[in-house]
Amino acid sequence: MPSGLIALLDDVAGIAKMAAASIDDVGAAAGKASTKAAGVVVDDAAVTPRYVTGLSPSRELPIIGKIALGSFRNKLLFILPAALLLSAFAPWAITPILMCGGAYLCFEGAEKLLEALGHGGHAEDTPVEGDPATLEKTTVAGAVRTDLILSAEIMAIALADVSAEPILTQAAILVVVGVGMTVVVYGAVGLIVKMDDIGLHLAERPRGRFRALGRGLVKAMPVVMNALSVIGTAAMLWVGGGILVHGTHTLGLHWPAEPLEHLAHAAGAAAGPLEGLVSWLVAAFASAVIGAIVGGAIALLVHQLGRLRAASAH
Repeated sequence: MPSGLIALLDDVAGIAKMAAASIDDVGAAAGKASTKAAGVVVDDAAVTPRYVTGLSPSRELPIIGKIALGSFRNKLLFILPAALLLSAFAPWAITPILMCGGAYLCFEGAEKLLEALGHGGHAEDTPVEGDPATLEKTTVAGAVRTDLILSAEIMAIALADVSAEPILTQAAILVVVGVGMTVVVYGAVGLIVKMDDIGLHLAERPRGRFRALGRGLVKAMPVVMNALSVIGTAAMLWVGGGILVHGTHTLGLHWPAEPLEHLAHAAGAAAGPLEGLVSWLVAAFASAVIGAIVGGAIALLVHQLGRLRAASAH
């Protein structure tokens, strides 16, 4: 009996070690996949604060909480099952679908770039006028719709990175990515939108050090918001272009992926101790240029179709 108990304990210990190793593997894979989706996450964090602009400060965090709940629902109830079905029955479609999402990111980035250069751009969803309850409901619905697109991109990027894993491992990794990204994005958004209030509260403190910090926060927030917008646009072009470059290579086209890889390696080799950083910067810049070209072409086509539709309507 004692020997049987010891054997049982050994088996339990072995299972526990295997489970711990699996958890470590899931965590590592989720971290890697999340890093590749960083560009979409930055844009998500940059876009969301505008949904509570002009609303009552007391409702800002509750509204962000509702949007975050909608984001959880988007990722876990809709996108996750669709992604797993796709991986199980049509894995060949992952790369083309991911490339379509990459092209959409390029389009969004190009639109924002054109808007910044004074050449129009597309209208974002903005809250409509009405009673507070209707306004809040409309605001949350618009934000959740936008989140669905961004969440689909995050999950698609993660799925493409773990498509070779067993289906249960894929599910675990996608859950970790979905939950983790949502917490990070909307936690950051909540901090951003309340930073003004925190600054004002500190500025009213009697001690000079806290007052100076509060005034600094209030003055810094417009700069932070502008910086987030710029970083979000650059990230969309870089990530979208990178998805297209990687996708064409996966589908068997050697151009432009291989020439860009050789260029990045050559630039890195010439940089000496900064080889890794310079290689990454060159690759990211090249991807962003490709993203801007592709996104600009799509934006031009969309605008032209819009003009033709408006002309036919009149």
